[in-house]
Amino acid sequence: MTDQIRFAENGLVPAIIQDHKSGQVLMMAYMNAEALKRTKETGYTWFFSRSRNCLWMKGESSGHRQKVKQILYDCDQDALLIMVEQTGVACHTGHYSCFYRDLEGNEIENKRVDPAPMYAAGQEGPAILYELYSLIQERREQKPEGSYTTYLFKEGIDKILKKVGEENAEVIIAAKNNSKEELVYETADLFYHLMVLLVEQNVELADIFAELRKRR
Repeated sequence: MTDQIRFAENGLVPAIIQDHKSGQVLMMAYMNAEALKRTKETGYTWFFSRSRNCLWMKGESSGHRQKVKQILYDCDQDALLIMVEQTGVACHTGHYSCFYRDLEGNEIENKRVDPAPMYAAGQEGPAILYELYSLIQERREQKPEGSYTTYLFKEGIDKILKKVGEENAEVIIAAKNNSKEELVYETADLFYHLMVLLVEQNVELADIFAELRKRR
């Protein structure tokens, strides 16, 4: 496909990135032939930075990666449309999409939590939820031997629900024991098993976040 793309004189082609489920346009960046090659090979978006004059992988440092679902090009063969599954947010400002303002400067989308300060402070951020969710999806699709997640999917919904119930009880016990360390550990277990359940039921994390936003 690379041979069919008409790169500009500077060797670049604009790439529009779009959420493959919602259709929301997330960002626009540039690719050269090598960036497009790496995108195809790795399954994650790579771009060429005109300011730094180098290749870069989206989310390499922040964890906000873009898993490629489909790559399209336009009728003139000089622009790309890349459908992705976005982990975290696409914009460095903390917005899900880079296109969050109208011409009057009004924000048309509420700003999401920006994990950058937490990363800088050596703390984890919410992007790990998306990373874990994506990994659980891969386990369901590939079912590697020896994986506990594979085991849960093979056992089916009843086993998954049983584990969610057990972990919920463990959280309650940890709280009653007034142990922060135990509560953190058991809550992480509950989060994991809940996400296995969500993947099994084809419920996206974005669906949960949207419901929380409505309630707020």
